[in-house]
Amino acid sequence: MTLSPAARAALRAVLVLGLAVIYVPLLVVLVNSVNADRAFGWPPTSFTGRWWAHAMDDAGARRAVLTSVKAGLGATAIALVLGTAAAFAVARHRFFGREAVSLAVVLPIALPGIVTGIALSNAFQVVLKPLGVGLGLFTVIAGHATFCVVTIYNNVLARLRRTGTSLEEASADLGADTFQTLRYVTFPALRSAMLAGGLLSFALSFDEIIVTTFTAGPGAQTLPIWIFGNLFRPNQAPVVNVLAAAMIVLSVIPIWIAQRLSSGARSPV
Repeated sequence: MTLSPAARAALRAVLVLGLAVIYVPLLVVLVNSVNADRAFGWPPTSFTGRWWAHAMDDAGARRAVLTSVKAGLGATAIALVLGTAAAFAVARHRFFGREAVSLAVVLPIALPGIVTGIALSNAFQVVLKPLGVGLGLFTVIAGHATFCVVTIYNNVLARLRRTGTSLEEASADLGADTFQTLRYVTFPALRSAMLAGGLLSFALSFDEIIVTTFTAGPGAQTLPIWIFGNLFRPNQAPVVNVLAAAMIVLSVIPIWIAQRLSSGARSPV
């Protein structure tokens, strides 16, 4: 399709406007994290790094960051196991209900977060409360794993379909057993896809707030929950800006690395 110069110019303008709506607010947060004015007057008259020092000295913020890191690592570990296993089952085997299984794995990330959160909260109350287990870090990790599985599953499934089975069959023909083939052939082919999926999973878990609200107990306050709770406290505004800026960086870097791994990886066949 050939577009006229006016149409191309209009599309560029819409693209620039859309990107501005997304990224200008993020840029404002980054600038405010070093804005010397406590009231965050705009434009900034001077810059300082003392808010970052205040944020690092805030015990509540440090605990929230540590909780978010634990939740992200735990959810990613669970998602790597379950997502990879589900991808192998769907890609390498033919069985009744295979498409239904694939839909069931992908569905949690398509559902509204509040629906997933309410469902998980009810399930935890029914299953864990009689056992004397309350809401806490464990339930946060389990809740985050439900949607983190999707990123692992999609990445590994796509890689398995790209690589096919020819190398695994050649390995078996040469006398390798199942575990040798998995170690020397299958895993190296999937390594970058699993790493990319794991990075995306960690980024999703680290900044999740809706599901966390319904699955975290009083003793499990993640960084997004801490930021939301302190957002409207004037004395905490500088620390909130710093932590929001840190979240932007900590979310962008894993996603960028995952994108590079996904786009730069090549099938060995």
